[in-house]
Amino acid sequence: MIQQPAPKTPTFPLTDNLGRVINYVRLAVTDRCNLNCRYCRPKGPCSEPRRELLSYEELGRLTGLLVGMGIDKVRITGGEPLVRHGMLDFFRRLRAIQGLRQLALTTNATLLAPHLATLRELQLSGLNISLDTLKAERFAAITGQNLFAAVFEVIEEAIAAGIPVKINAVVQEDINTDELLDLARLAENRPIQVRFIEPMPFDGGSNFIAGTWNLARLEQHFRNHLPELTETPQVGSTARIFQPSGFTGSIGLIGGYSRCFCATCNKIRITPQGMLKTCLYDDGVLDLKEVLRTGATDGEIADLVRACLGRRHADGFAAASRRQQDGMAGSCASMATIGG
Repeated sequence: MIQQPAPKTPTFPLTDNLGRVINYVRLAVTDRCNLNCRYCRPKGPCSEPRRELLSYEELGRLTGLLVGMGIDKVRITGGEPLVRHGMLDFFRRLRAIQGLRQLALTTNATLLAPHLATLRELQLSGLNISLDTLKAERFAAITGQNLFAAVFEVIEEAIAAGIPVKINAVVQEDINTDELLDLARLAENRPIQVRFIEPMPFDGGSNFIAGTWNLARLEQHFRNHLPELTETPQVGSTARIFQPSGFTGSIGLIGGYSRCFCATCNKIRITPQGMLKTCLYDDGVLDLKEVLRTGATDGEIADLVRACLGRRHADGFAAASRRQQDGMAGSCASMATIGG
């Protein structure tokens, strides 16, 4: 068991220009993945040029700096984080940062099994696992790999190991909407949260269609077909959380396209190539890789981050509008390059 240093509380919280407290960073360590999910990379395997990633040393420096500024939760994302060599050593490095209270991982779970014991020893705060279907053939059609059985087995192993687990299911019209209730019922006898995510325009293309399964329709669907739902509000959560009567776990609804959680958004993102994003829908506001590699001090980097937060958009609609004004509305980055 790793002994954690006593938390260090910053003198002032990290806030943006609208007074929103920022205490959460999503840190993408790679844009590569061993799956080819159609809503992330509809053209198949990653066709984007391989670009230089932030090193583990740079990622560790940034994380320590951000924790000193008020960040106390880090989520490691990708691509698929576990395709990058050395990830477990990087987790150990992050766990030693004084003041970091929560360290979580988002993964497709295909490479997770050998690492569960170590992640438990590292006191992983949460494990988010992508699972859009309970049908093996459909899993293969969505992801390009016939790995459903392996993924479901490791989900059960993670639950048994006592690691907090959330299942992320992207709602895909006419592809998996017939399974939404079956997916939700995974939480009936398991202490997990199954979260349903509106599709978002981050597939690397330019022909996104929102579809009809928005947040309101999802809520009504579950109210009509599950035991009585009690909503349990959570500060800073991107998901609306519902407890069905008699369920051990819960379900969550994430309106990433509806952008209904912007008023309380507490997170920033760092892409695999080191671009700071203060909103999922912006085009990046600070090239941290360039700043790091031109010799900036920690104080200078902190000042630049605060300056970016000082002109943060009010919501994702405003950020998207800015992109449109800048002539970048015709296409969008893939979710893998953004970092989930």
